[in-house]
Parts: sequence; structure tokens; C-alpha cells
Amino acid sequence: MSAGNIDLAEKVLATARAMNASGINRGSAGNVSARGADGFVITPTGMAYDACGPADMVGVGADGTVHAASRRKPSSEWRFHRDIYAARPEAGAVVHTHSPFATALACQQQGVPAFHYMVARFGGADVRCAAYATFGSQELSDAIIAALDGRCACLMAHHGMVVFGRDCDQALALAVELETLCEQYWRVLQLGAPQLLPADEMTRVLAKFATYGQQD
Repeated sequence: MSAGNIDLAEKVLATARAMNASGINRGSAGNVSARGADGFVITPTGMAYDACGPADMVGVGADGTVHAASRRKPSSEWRFHRDIYAARPEAGAVVHTHSPFATALACQQQGVPAFHYMVARFGGADVRCAAYATFGSQELSDAIIAALDGRCACLMAHHGMVVFGRDCDQALALAVELETLCEQYWRVLQLGAPQLLPADEMTRVLAKFATYGQQD
């Protein structure tokens, strides 16, 4: 790996470990990547993150070709990472998890509607659920790209969630926020039909989120 990709590999691995430590992922499920100058660096397929070192992270070109210096196979989900970076120039890192509450909703093919104003954190008045397709397939990647239109996160039917951010830290923080919202929404559903915020209020909230937080 180049010096820049070694730094990215360290960050990707640290993020994958933090993802599991936070409780939003377990084992070798889920994956993390970060954009580099010549493609992206992604976690390897089927390896426990605690057993990995930075050299086990995999460099992948923008065309999907694994870098010759990589000694592992990339995550089986590398296609949607590649396609997110191609479709969304603002994406600097991608986090995919099988977090419990997001996955529970996704297994019912449910997205997250405007039950809480923080849904707007992900770019719209809802978080969509991408149509089901076999893991690792181009069909799944296409469904995810469609569900991410105007959003930085989506659920994945019968699978989990995916989010992107400007870097690994933001992507992980957004994944934690989305799992929190999914848990809250799941709990609301136990009480009956959810009361949703009206469209005009979500428009106001989305405008406020345009300047939310510390701006770069």
C-alpha cells in the first residue's frame, strides 16, 4: 500500500473495531471503507476485526480491481462501496452494519418515516429501505444507490443498514445515530400507529440541518 493508504487502512480498521465495540455490529458482519486517491480501502471478507492488522485491509480501485499489494480478499460487499463513491462525491467513508433495530425494521421491509425530526439528519423526510437483493450482488448495489438518492443512509431489506459520511468518524457517528432512531421507532411501533411530523415541518427542519453542527 502507498503511505496514504496505510494511514487509511489504520483508520478503517479502527472504525470497524469501534463499530463492534459500540454494539451496532457483531463478529465479522458489516464492513467499513474509506475513499483514497486511487480508489478506496475496505475491510477484508470473513475476518474478525480484532484479529486483523492494517495490512489486512484491502485496497480496491475505482474500477473494482483489487490492488496488487493487497494480501486479502475485500469484503463481499465491495460493489456498493465502489458505487457509492462513484455516485456521491461527498462520500469519504462508508459504514455498513447489521445493527439489531435497523435490521429488524429492514426485515419487515420498513424504512423510517418522519416520526422524529432527527430523521432529517440523513438528508430527507424519511430513511428509505432498499429493495432486497442477494448480498454482494450488483443488483443490491443498484438498489442501495436508488434508496440513497438525496440521503446519506438507507436500510437494506432483510439485511441491515448503510451510511456514508465525509470521513470515518462521521460515518460511524451517523450509523450510531441511525441505529438509535431505529430503536426509538421500533419502540413507538409497539404503542400503535406512529404519529408523523407534517411535511411542512420536515421542510423547516431540513433547512435548519443545512447549517447544523460545526461547518467545515
